[in-house]
Amino acid sequence: MKVVTTPMCEEIVKLAGIDDYVINKFPQKSDGDLAVLLSESRVDMPALRIKINTPSQIFESIKEVSKLTSNELDDDEILSFFDGYEFLKKYLNSNFKRDIDVKVYSQFLTDIVLDVGFRIVSDDYKYVIYPDYLKDEVLETDNLVEIPSHNEISKNPFKKAELRYGILENLI
Repeated sequence: MKVVTTPMCEEIVKLAGIDDYVINKFPQKSDGDLAVLLSESRVDMPALRIKINTPSQIFESIKEVSKLTSNELDDDEILSFFDGYEFLKKYLNSNFKRDIDVKVYSQFLTDIVLDVGFRIVSDDYKYVIYPDYLKDEVLETDNLVEIPSHNEISKNPFKKAELRYGILENLI
């Protein structure tokens, strides 16, 4: 089976043990037999859609992609990829609840904000958390927290998540 993946998912594909793949930002049938891409991406070919916003999503994505190989990774092998990423390890198997109300712009940030333990509300919030690409659409002016999305941020899902969680940890 020939796998095609997007640049955002390449690291997951590599960690899962697939070393023969094609990278294309917009996978097509002519690229391969199966696309591995972000869950919100749309393609006209068979696809394995993954999420890589939270530590548990990264873990599960590596596990699912490794099932495509002849050497499926076990939990301990996957956990070893989290070495050196302390924020991610902290949140991997935790269920934090914080007394901080926030307003959130964007679904991918909702996953992260809930994982950190913040409460999402529409009124009487302490912070407004938004992705950098929506900067011009945010109407609020106080207590704004901008989170890097896809541009000018590492494609490595561990580094990306570590940066995002670090920003949110500074609010606690």
